[in-house]
Amino acid sequence: MRFQYRTLAKAVRRRTASSISPPPQPPLVLPRYFAHLSSQSTEKRRPPPRRNFGIAFDIDGVIFRSESPIGGSPQALKRLYDEDSGAIWIPYVFLTNGGGFRESIRALELSTLLGINVSPLQVLQGHTPFKNLVQRLENELVVAVGKGEPAAVMSEYGFKNVVSIDEYASCFPGIDPLAPYKSWEVKQAVFVVSDSIDWSRDIQVLCDILRTGGLPGMEIGHQPQLYFAHDDLAYKAAFPSERFGLGAFRIALESIFNRIHHDPLSYTCYGKPNPFVFKNAEAVLKQLVSSCPDSGLAPNNASTAVHNFERLYMVGDNPDVDIKGARQAGYPWFSILTRTGVFKGTGNHDKFPAD
Repeated sequence: MRFQYRTLAKAVRRRTASSISPPPQPPLVLPRYFAHLSSQSTEKRRPPPRRNFGIAFDIDGVIFRSESPIGGSPQALKRLYDEDSGAIWIPYVFLTNGGGFRESIRALELSTLLGINVSPLQVLQGHTPFKNLVQRLENELVVAVGKGEPAAVMSEYGFKNVVSIDEYASCFPGIDPLAPYKSWEVKQAVFVVSDSIDWSRDIQVLCDILRTGGLPGMEIGHQPQLYFAHDDLAYKAAFPSERFGLGAFRIALESIFNRIHHDPLSYTCYGKPNPFVFKNAEAVLKQLVSSCPDSGLAPNNASTAVHNFERLYMVGDNPDVDIKGARQAGYPWFSILTRTGVFKGTGNHDKFPAD
């Protein structure tokens, strides 16, 4: 068991040292017609807009279906950039409950697929709010669950002792799983960063962790903190019908845990429709205003903090998530519902109608 502890400790140190190195920066990708714009007269340029509005786009079911752009979404997004400089002309963000990869990686992917320059600041994923928990859990041992690179995501946010659920499970081949963790002397937390790719294994291991206070093999203990990046029951992918999302995994975990434990499962869900997500998106949009041409604001100028939007548009395909969230957030949010993803109705949604 000492060997297993050393293996786990090395895994944490290795990730801290190497896996959070900055990814390659996205190349400067400009629309094809940018090449001839330098010869055009300044009179033909668009006048500076009144930046009294911003836009938040969902990704799956609005911009992409799987990795294929929906309709004219790439062309529409290019119109939000200055034709001469390629800088953002209209402040916008991608507000998605998806995730599993670092924001910098996702920004590079979007830049390549859409032919535009997407900053990591513009990518707000379901697990992005986990950054706000670093101060509380920075030095605690935390377990990261989900597809993609969940442990690397948490390490980049600033968590110093992160293991993936794969690494965690591999340390317990015997009956007594306690020894590898005795020396840590920390309180654990579990972050479900993205969709589980092995429900049966992950539910079993999470129940072990959550029932015993983070020390599998021990008697029933205090439940460690549990955080979900979002609570989407379903989402639209390439398959004709919706696929189960992280919310379905949460329901399965909660149902089993509550059957075998005397106290109900305690957890916190981020992601849309949580109002905090929309407040955070508004704050990021205010930051982006300073990077727009002719904004009159220096980047990171304190005046961006008091910039007020008259309208913030949430463009989404899921009434239970996108539209409900915008409605709960209130002014200045205005919801727009598409029929390109989860929602297929002919009229408006009955329970959560879009504006």
